[in-house]
Amino acid sequence: MSTPKVVLRAEDIGVVFPGARGPVEAIRKVDFELYEGETLAIVGPSGCGKSTLFNVISGLLKPSRGHVDVDGVRVDTAAGHVGYMLQKDLLLPWRTVLQNVLLGLEVRGTPKAKARAIALDLIAAYGLAGFEHAKPGTLSGGMRQRVAIMRTLAFDPKVILLDEPFSALDFQTRLLLQADVARIIAERGKSAILVTHDIGEAVAMADRVIVLTLRPATIRAVHEIRLPKGHRDPVALRADPIFNDHFARIWADLEIPKAA
Repeated sequence: MSTPKVVLRAEDIGVVFPGARGPVEAIRKVDFELYEGETLAIVGPSGCGKSTLFNVISGLLKPSRGHVDVDGVRVDTAAGHVGYMLQKDLLLPWRTVLQNVLLGLEVRGTPKAKARAIALDLIAAYGLAGFEHAKPGTLSGGMRQRVAIMRTLAFDPKVILLDEPFSALDFQTRLLLQADVARIIAERGKSAILVTHDIGEAVAMADRVIVLTLRPATIRAVHEIRLPKGHRDPVALRADPIFNDHFARIWADLEIPKAA
């Protein structure tokens, strides 16, 4: 078998913040690769530096050491290579579903006719046909997040970054959206990085799971998920012994801070 193409590479990432009592080391050393068509999940104890690492990967934070490349281009110059799906959908309330999906394309200067065709294709493909002119305030939480992933996909990024995108939803909607978003990413042939505190979510959606240590963060373990990618019903998985084995192994690798 040929080696999968590397879409994103993080090398020797270290982050140190200034503090009142001296420098605070948030990330000591993190190295990993993301392959074409792969979903990689990052989990770790609360406060371990997951959000800091996400900000470095996205280009929002310059690391103190190391660098991230997307498709061979350094992240600080890779505008448009990375798309985001965050905890909050951040839809503009005065814009319709169609107008929200069009937003990124408008910013990039995509011709109007082409942009509209892309947006309408996504809306029809992913279950919101008939809601093109609805405002976000009239949609359910799950529908809003579906609009958010369409907006992310519209400008065809190389990598999609998922920052706990379902944490604000109720449990049932969260499980349904996990399957939905995983399917959409796979259908579009995208690579994705999921940052989450939910081990079950990581196992249900990812090909590999990186476990970070307590701060200063390093990689404690990398788990290959041995579940068929195309048949991951997040509800049925809870009864799958392989799912539960992965869950237990990842849980065992987490260093949970003891209560004071």
